[in-house]
Amino acid sequence: MRKPIIAGNWKMHKTINEALQFIDEVKDKIKNTDVEAVICAPFTMLYEMKKATKGTNIKIGAQNMHFEESGAFTGEVSALMLKELEIDYVIIGHSERRQYFNETDETVNKKVIKALEHGIIPIVCVGETLQEREEDKTKNVVKDQVKAAFENVSSEDAKKVVIAYEPIWAIGTGKTASSKDANDVISYIREVIKDIYSEDVSEEVRIQYGGSVKPSNVEEIMNEEDIDGALVGGASLNPADYVELVNF
Repeated sequence: MRKPIIAGNWKMHKTINEALQFIDEVKDKIKNTDVEAVICAPFTMLYEMKKATKGTNIKIGAQNMHFEESGAFTGEVSALMLKELEIDYVIIGHSERRQYFNETDETVNKKVIKALEHGIIPIVCVGETLQEREEDKTKNVVKDQVKAAFENVSSEDAKKVVIAYEPIWAIGTGKTASSKDANDVISYIREVIKDIYSEDVSEEVRIQYGGSVKPSNVEEIMNEEDIDGALVGGASLNPADYVELVNF
């Protein structure tokens, strides 16, 4: 049985004090222990958030990491640094990273392998643009991204990875893929994993939906058979909304 995972992606928002106030407001209200509650926050606040969430049901993730353990990579953070902070998750290959910071399928794959090497669970983002969707290329795009991300990843490690299907046209736009459309693509991604590995692996991999998820639509999305959670942007910044999302 796959455990659902609701992960907030704070992007470049909040100060340390605001983050700690947020944790204080939500930590005693997360009642649904059947759901994994995650917050992926900016690097500056990860240490304090790990301390503040100790003994709670909330896990902390980073939003990116480099694929090398050290080196002349100004401004970057390594998996080794995240491991030292006991970070649980890391988002890899978010469309904003691909679009603005030239991330490629190759660097995504390298990061996935490095995160797994250090016991950090990757949340691998895949998804199509509006143009690709209109040209009926959605399945080809996500298939290529998934196959590239899992290259040279063992079947046992693959089971640990979380995939986030995020149609780029639905991120921060208020537009959401219908729950059925999202489930259809996620079901297809599960078939891709089955083709790469086996049915056993495909049934264990958790696949989220992301793209304008909010309290008003999370239950409908989560009722779909193949959707195991949500990667949530804007709605995860509000304490009341985050609690409602996790306690759906």
